Amino acid sequence: MAITASMVKELRDTTGAGMMDAKKALTENNGDMEASVDWLRTKGLAKAAKKSGRTAAEGLVAVQVEGGRGVAVEVNSETDFVGKNADFQKMVAGIAKVAVSAADIDALKAADMGGKTVEQTVTDAVAVIGENMSVRRMNSIEGDLVVSYVHNAAAPGMGNIGVLVAMTGGDEAFGKQIAMHIAATNPASLSEEDLDPAVIEKEKQVQIDIAKESGKPDAVIEKMIVGRMQKYMSEVTLVNQAFVINPDLTVAAAAKEAGATITGFVRLEVGEGIEVVKEDFAAEVAKVSQG
Repeated sequence: MAITASMVKELRDTTGAGMMDAKKALTENNGDMEASVDWLRTKGLAKAAKKSGRTAAEGLVAVQVEGGRGVAVEVNSETDFVGKNADFQKMVAGIAKVAVSAADIDALKAADMGGKTVEQTVTDAVAVIGENMSVRRMNSIEGDLVVSYVHNAAAPGMGNIGVLVAMTGGDEAFGKQIAMHIAATNPASLSEEDLDPAVIEKEKQVQIDIAKESGKPDAVIEKMIVGRMQKYMSEVTLVNQAFVINPDLTVAAAAKEAGATITGFVRLEVGEGIEVVKEDFAAEVAKVSQG
């Protein structure tokens, strides 16, 4: 597979590796971006992939809580200008209210919203505002106490990141602190038990390859892997993370002090996981000027 300059740039932006190292990684892995990231990490030349750096979609995430159920809905637009539009915000708020009673994203799109389905409402808004939009994701959570938080709020209950936290015990103030923590740290799961086994195994293999590069005996490598996987879990699982409000405590320890048990969470960020092709404006201008 031909390795292009844009591929090298993407890998460099994602990992912070040098240009030649990025090119070699892509060459060694036949252009596979994820495999190249792992290869660079194995060689000690990169950190874990920063997936958030590859997202650029616009819009809003809205949260709504009623009783013991909370929902977070992502509605995308082409530009951030639309996210600031009062009519768009009103529509998103209405969609979030409807979502509280919807089972999933398909049910939400088909649900009634003022005499029209949510999907038709969005279609009509596209014609008025003149920009493509879509209801992309919806996540819900239930619990004895459900607390919401919005980061970079554009209007009440909607912004760039929406978080829901479900707990037993504790109070809303503590739940809000946990939600703010989740917005900042973006944990992969609540605990190790909830983490995808494939993700754990992949990380373990990367750490084994890194350790083998050190040339140390197998007995030493085994101990290294145990320590590194414990560190990994403390970074990606919520209950094992250092609590941002008090880093001397883990989130689990902070919850215990507050008399709370965190039973689940939802975190949605606008554009998360969407890859958008970025045009090289200077190159485009040069191309046009050459006819």
